[in-house]
Amino acid sequence: MDRLSTRFAACKAQGRAALITFVTAGDPDVAATPAILDALVAGGADIIELGMPFTDPMADGPAIELANLRSLGSGTKTKDVFALAADFRARHPETPLILMGYANPMLVRGSDWFADQCKAAGVDGVICVDIPPEEDAELGPALRAVGVHLVRLATPTTDAARLPAVLNGASGFLYHVAVAGITGKQQAAQANIEIAVGKLKAATDLPIAVGFGVRTPEQAAAIGRIADGVVVGSAIVDIIGSHGDAAAPFVQDFVASLSGALITSIRETAA
Repeated sequence: MDRLSTRFAACKAQGRAALITFVTAGDPDVAATPAILDALVAGGADIIELGMPFTDPMADGPAIELANLRSLGSGTKTKDVFALAADFRARHPETPLILMGYANPMLVRGSDWFADQCKAAGVDGVICVDIPPEEDAELGPALRAVGVHLVRLATPTTDAARLPAVLNGASGFLYHVAVAGITGKQQAAQANIEIAVGKLKAATDLPIAVGFGVRTPEQAAAIGRIADGVVVGSAIVDIIGSHGDAAAPFVQDFVASLSGALITSIRETAA
């Protein structure tokens, strides 16, 4: 099995959801990013999403938009993102790493170039927010050819008629966007998440991860009882925005609180 499937299987064997954390590459700058990535792992993150900075992050709220601006303002380039990924892989050979971002930086040099760079850097998967399944040919074949997962997004408006298209060619896991909106601004009702996850699990054997709006250990624990993974991004990015180059220990403490909540929910469920 590859790193992603191995990690999800290990978390399942422990009876808990995987903790998936997001930060933007180069935020606050390239030099500070490795310590922040290490802090995510030390805090208990199971899978890491590394955002590729972009000038128009249309799906993201103010926190991640500002992170993109900080990163680009400090001079981060695509080559820096891949260098950060490769260095991370050398330090953390077992932790899955996902690149998340938008089509322009991924395709400007061609999909084959991008896929080859992902493979060389030890990237396990890619989430491209603005390439819909109907345009899979833009990126999907190139990633599959080098064994890199293409993680797809499902939303509250993904109905039964469209879900097969979303799942066709998806791999690694399915990311359920819990709210019909941008990142970090609102939290979906738990009952709605439960209904959505149930429908997705009935349609696919892929692990289901839930994100958008998860900001507290309590929210993470609640979602972790029904989903295979919990994604937390904006709350971590806010910490980086507040502490800058000194953010790593604060990030580690917060991620540890999320990880601890997922582990505690195992004991509560068992009790």
